[in-house]
Amino acid sequence: MNLAILAFVSLLRAERVQLFQENCFMVWTKSQVSILVIVAATSFMGTFLISSVNIALPSIGSGLGIDAVSLSWVITSFLLSTAMFQLPAGSLGDRMGIRMFFKAGIVIFTLSSLLCTFSVSAGWLIGARFLQGIGAALGNATGSAILVMAFPPQYRGRVLGISVAGVYLGLAFGPFFGGILTQSLGWKSIFYLAVILGFAASLISFIFLGKDTKSPTEPKKTDFQGIAAFMIGLMTLVYGSSQIPQFHGWILLASGLVILFFFWNIESRAVQPIFNTRLFTENRLFAFSNLAALINYTATFAIVFILSLFLQRIQGLSPSEAGMILVSQPLVMAIFSPITGRLSDRIQSRYLASLGMTICASGLLALSFLSPSTPVWLITSILIFVGLGFALFSSPNMNTIMGSVERTQYGLASGTSSTMRVLGQIVSMTIVTLFFTFYFGDKSVEHIEIDTFMKVVRGGFSVFAAINFAGIYFSYARGKSHFSSHH
Repeated sequence: MNLAILAFVSLLRAERVQLFQENCFMVWTKSQVSILVIVAATSFMGTFLISSVNIALPSIGSGLGIDAVSLSWVITSFLLSTAMFQLPAGSLGDRMGIRMFFKAGIVIFTLSSLLCTFSVSAGWLIGARFLQGIGAALGNATGSAILVMAFPPQYRGRVLGISVAGVYLGLAFGPFFGGILTQSLGWKSIFYLAVILGFAASLISFIFLGKDTKSPTEPKKTDFQGIAAFMIGLMTLVYGSSQIPQFHGWILLASGLVILFFFWNIESRAVQPIFNTRLFTENRLFAFSNLAALINYTATFAIVFILSLFLQRIQGLSPSEAGMILVSQPLVMAIFSPITGRLSDRIQSRYLASLGMTICASGLLALSFLSPSTPVWLITSILIFVGLGFALFSSPNMNTIMGSVERTQYGLASGTSSTMRVLGQIVSMTIVTLFFTFYFGDKSVEHIEIDTFMKVVRGGFSVFAAINFAGIYFSYARGKSHFSSHH
């Protein structure tokens, strides 16, 4: 946490100097700097855990004796609960207090991390990870909203870029330190570290974040019917997809789709919906930017999951060695996200984001040609290339989303965009799980033949590349942003 905060503070110092050089009348206040550090640091904490658990998956599988399909649920359960609670949290945060939800999320995340350290079975760990996802949902849904409320519009891109850099620093440090911890102290040490980081983040937030200002209007009615339909539909859909090709898996999958269709109808008629369907039907900029995010995360999220298993199972690397390779992609993302965020204050985001998606798709296509003898330097180069593409996409795309709505809808927009990201991650893991089910069955990773494993690696990356190439259309066709730093 100290390393993360030092990195963020150095970023902030540099950013303040640039601000003073550009406009001597605009210097960020102490309160604004504190808010930015808190949000970025908690973003670091969540993604650090995600990426470090990815690198520890082979050790978790052998330690708890679980098969490859169940192992994917260690990741999917976290993503599922995050998606289920993120959208309601964004909407309810606008009404009940986004700072209160943000603090509650950190506390839940910390306590559930403690539960993970006591895991004695796959069911226990998966359940604790589900609770972790709830905590992450509350923080993710409100973090961007807290930022955009604290800064003027012309600086929205750069502060969101710094926040996104926190996300990618977590992704970058996760494989490296997660590999070292797993190899030297065992996989549970990752969750012990998460408890320590969570406690520190909770303390900082309660001291410096402050309280929500009271709304001058009466509290709005909560859309419990919509919340229930969304949660049940999403859970049914994701669980059903993991049970395919069994017949009941198809039934659950279809049922989930039907329930989500009813959810859309409920929200279209609701007076105070948790999901504003009009933003998708009447706001092309908002709709296409969110669809682009959904597609890009669908295509790219499983990269680290697949390569973590590939490097350790097929190429025989240790967890720490694999982590050293996987750190390259998020490190590039962390370095370039503040730069691309700032560029998006001047250049139309659809150009930056579409270029980024094209680079990501090309990198995924290259990964589809992996073989057991592919040199490490080539894998690292592809990851660096994909990292640059993702940095070009993420910050400008988020800047467009937050700039396409009114101030009163910041929480809803933040929650919706975060939900699109997590839904994309869920779809990404669902595609991997389908490949695992068809090719691996109930085998553990260490007992799968190399040829069979490579079919999954090549097939998975080919599908993801095709998805990403198709998504470039939505990124470019979104239209022009409504703002720039010159307005």
